[in-house]
Amino acid sequence: MPKSTLFDSRIKKYAYYEAEEIYREIGTSKDGLTGEQVEMMRQRYGVNSFITKKKDTTIHRLRRAFVNPFNVILFVLGMISLVTDVFLASNFAKNATTAIIIFSMILIGGMIRLVQELRAKNAAKQLDRLLHESITVKREGELIEIPVEELVVGDIVLFSAGDRVPADIRLTEVTDLFISQASITGESAILEKNCRTHNRGSQKTLTQLENLVFMATTVISGKGEGIVLAVGEDTLYGSFAKPDSDDKNSFQNGAGSIAWVMLRFMAVLVPIVFVLLGITGGKWLESFAFALSVAVGLMPEMLPMVITACLAKGSLTMSRKQTIIKDINAMQGFGSMDVLCMDKTGTLTNESILLEYYMDVLGNENTEVLDLAFLNSSYHSGVHNPIDNAILACQTMPGRETHYTNLLTQYQKIGEIPFDYARKLVSTLVTGRNGESQLIMKGDISHIVARCSHVEYRGEILPIEKGGIQSVAAVVDEMLQDGMKVIAVARKNVGYKKQIIPADETGMILMGYLAFFDAPKKTAKASVAALKRLKVAPKILTGDQVDVAVSVCQRVEISSETVLTGARLDEMTDSELSMAVEEIHVFAELTPGQKVRLVSALRQNGHTVGFLGDGINDIPALCEANVGISVDTAVDAAKDAADVVLLQKDLGVLEQGILEGRKTFTNMLKYIKITASSNFGNILSIVCASAFLPFLPVTSVQILLLNLLYDILCIVLPWDNVDEEETLSPRDWSGRTLGRFMLSFGPISSLFDIVTFLFLYYFLCPMLCGGATYLNLTSPALRLQYVSLFQTGWFLESMWTQVLILHFLRTRRIPFVQSRPSAPVICITLTGIVAFTAITFTGGALLFGLTKLPFGYFVFLLTVALLYMLLTTVAKYFYQKKYHELI
Repeated sequence: MPKSTLFDSRIKKYAYYEAEEIYREIGTSKDGLTGEQVEMMRQRYGVNSFITKKKDTTIHRLRRAFVNPFNVILFVLGMISLVTDVFLASNFAKNATTAIIIFSMILIGGMIRLVQELRAKNAAKQLDRLLHESITVKREGELIEIPVEELVVGDIVLFSAGDRVPADIRLTEVTDLFISQASITGESAILEKNCRTHNRGSQKTLTQLENLVFMATTVISGKGEGIVLAVGEDTLYGSFAKPDSDDKNSFQNGAGSIAWVMLRFMAVLVPIVFVLLGITGGKWLESFAFALSVAVGLMPEMLPMVITACLAKGSLTMSRKQTIIKDINAMQGFGSMDVLCMDKTGTLTNESILLEYYMDVLGNENTEVLDLAFLNSSYHSGVHNPIDNAILACQTMPGRETHYTNLLTQYQKIGEIPFDYARKLVSTLVTGRNGESQLIMKGDISHIVARCSHVEYRGEILPIEKGGIQSVAAVVDEMLQDGMKVIAVARKNVGYKKQIIPADETGMILMGYLAFFDAPKKTAKASVAALKRLKVAPKILTGDQVDVAVSVCQRVEISSETVLTGARLDEMTDSELSMAVEEIHVFAELTPGQKVRLVSALRQNGHTVGFLGDGINDIPALCEANVGISVDTAVDAAKDAADVVLLQKDLGVLEQGILEGRKTFTNMLKYIKITASSNFGNILSIVCASAFLPFLPVTSVQILLLNLLYDILCIVLPWDNVDEEETLSPRDWSGRTLGRFMLSFGPISSLFDIVTFLFLYYFLCPMLCGGATYLNLTSPALRLQYVSLFQTGWFLESMWTQVLILHFLRTRRIPFVQSRPSAPVICITLTGIVAFTAITFTGGALLFGLTKLPFGYFVFLLTVALLYMLLTTVAKYFYQKKYHELI
């Protein structure tokens, strides 16, 4: 829930206090604070700034870039390697290569991530823009100008037309004060404010209290003076700047679960290698160093870098599709999002509405009703809303252009009572050429009818009989059920009055109704169908009336058999709501706080939730959702709070974002699963070989080099093609299926590794070293050559199979036939195999204990690789049959 709910009661109570009571309770006076009191108030209530909010500082970005589960594991392994290979090793055996490579990986991956993080904006910056202005305050009886950020609770503030309200204030004096609360409520209506003390029995909400004004609202006209009740974070506006919850980021949670899978495998394999080598060789320190290299070999070292590359590439692609990604982690959110919460206006429907009917009290077309509504809309001083714009568009009706020009000439405005939430109507006073004045009223049907005593039908004025509201319902209910917005129009001749007051808004004559159609966008139905096809459940969270919401949802085929209203939602317990949000797809007549509660309930049910919003009152829900989505036309603070900004408010653009997110997600999973299973197979092979071979099958540096070369090739994965079936449903970003994937495909690799070990130990190496096996050799030089040949042979076999199998496990289909990898993936992997094989023929091979092998070995190697890929294809078939997925 927004923080505002915690201090509503503290602010609201002052609406029922007289000014003198407030002065006494807060500790101020009508002459303002003294210098001593100002500092005391600042200490007690805080400063008028948002700087104390949890900021996205450079330190936070550095922590996110470098401190993650994978980097922590690598760092620990690097430190242990540094100790064992450098500090505890003899001068001859000192070798810092392993530690240097590990720390380099951490540094490079972290720097790439940091560059991306530094591009993200801090939402609090937008809020602080409000505080770089000056305001007039009364202190010690003197009027002075001070910067807004120096304002404190208890200050007496003066403001006038054009000012932005600098804090939450209880009004004590006003002169024709009109305020726009759009920044708080999202409504464009202009409200008249006063300083009258409210009756304690009032049922009005905080924003409906006329004697309170709130930070960030705008003074449209008039003047005001009041007492500051809350500043900075404690204001209603400040509460909307809710920082992201620590548990919002499912990306980090998923990364943590994958890291734990890797740690569990290490916990089993590393001790086995350590004990086996220690027992067979007797050199426990060397055994520990090698066991450490096994842990490093099991870990996909380049994972942070590959993930960052995938996210960055996805962000770049989406920017070309009218979608700006501010937080690259949101790419993963797009990939796993299974619920999208949104308002209907501007998303399913157009921003504007159309005037469909203008009719008398019995539903017959009547132009006089339209004329009266036109005068009211033309002359009221509030910001024109979509209803006013639809009415004023009648000037373009064929043959009626001059009629409305003459109408404005014939009737001149002389007064008005602006729209407000309590009355839900607007009244204008116009005078005709004969000097007589007429009060014209339009607004909510029930509020208008309650003020009418008569109706006019075909020029005859008739009294409204008992049950008049039922007669009205008989005319308008069908239109409401069709999803139309219907308002009433009334008038009254008030003689020669030159001004009006609310008391005049009685005894009105009901003239008729205007019906407006909130038409769905042409693309809305297809976009909703596309979301459903992608298994993203669209849920409508709107402040509109139930009938209107249901009508639009029916047109675009969103299930609306059951609708939950805000009033009913407030009566529900958390457990009841948890069940309701699963079955219900339309929520109407909601407040901003209720939207947050719905998003929170969905997340607690295990959903990955996206929220599409564009107003300041949407900020709490944007922050609560896994993926906050806004639009380019939204208010600045909403765009700053969002993770993603759409350059078009259209679900079609969002659909493309979801698809791109899932492609990015799938390419990340390819690297994680395939690399982890390949590494597991390699380490399993080493464990088996270590139990029987009289020497190490591979050195620590060779394991690290093998992983590094393979990971370098995997940097191209973000540019791989993704099969369509991989994008048709949201995916779980976790290590839940990683273990079974590793156990299913890793041992296949080990099987062919063991075949290679046997071939090398009993055939190739003896053939090249005088015909004897290792134990029968007496020459140290030949033994060294024997080990080098063996290690090179396994190094090449492992590298070839690890790279080639990438093509077979990247798709559920038959590779190269039914699913082709992208051109960059083919070119880079094949080039990599050739280049890395060529290393063994250069002088640089000696640095890693490698040597060149005869051509005949590569015939064996190709045969092994083909058989490995064939067996993997068979295993892939049975794996998919059992688990109904691959990657």
